[in-house]
Amino acid sequence: MAVSYTSPVTGAAQTGFTTPTYTLLVDMAPDVNAKQYAVSALGGTQAGVTVSSVAAPFTLAFWKPKIFKFLGKPNPTTGLISSVPRNVWKQVTRKGVLPLAGQPYQDMVVTTMIEVPAGADVADAANIRAALSLHIGALSQQTAGIGDTSVTGIV
Repeated sequence: MAVSYTSPVTGAAQTGFTTPTYTLLVDMAPDVNAKQYAVSALGGTQAGVTVSSVAAPFTLAFWKPKIFKFLGKPNPTTGLISSVPRNVWKQVTRKGVLPLAGQPYQDMVVTTMIEVPAGADVADAANIRAALSLHIGALSQQTAGIGDTSVTGIV
C-alpha cells in the first residue's frame, strides 16, 4: 500500500489545542486488506485527551478494496456500459469518548470513504486526484469549524 503514516502525525488545528501531535504504533489490523495504528502518546496541548486503551481505543485504519472491480464490456448496440462498479477505499478513526461522567466509554467513529468508478484510475487519474485534493483540503481548512460544530451543533 502506498498509504504509510509516519509518526508522529501532526494534528490539524482545533479550538483549545496547541500544536497537537499523535505518536502512532503499528496495531493489529481488523482485516487483511487494512493497516491500523494506535495512538500511544500525545504532544502539544490537548487537555483531557487520552491515548489508546482497551476501554477507549484511539486508532487510525486504512482499507483498500479486498478484490478490485473492473469494467464490463460495453453493449454492442449502444456502446454503453450498463453498470460501472466502484472500488472503495476507506479511512476510519475510532476514539473512545465519555457520553456522561461515570459512564463507560463509547466509540466515536470518523469515516472517509473514497468510491472510485472502475476504469477511472486509468482514464481520468488527474480528476480523481483533484477530487481528493479538494476534499482533504476542505477538511483541513475547516477542521476547527467541524470540531466546533460537532461539539456545539451550530453550523
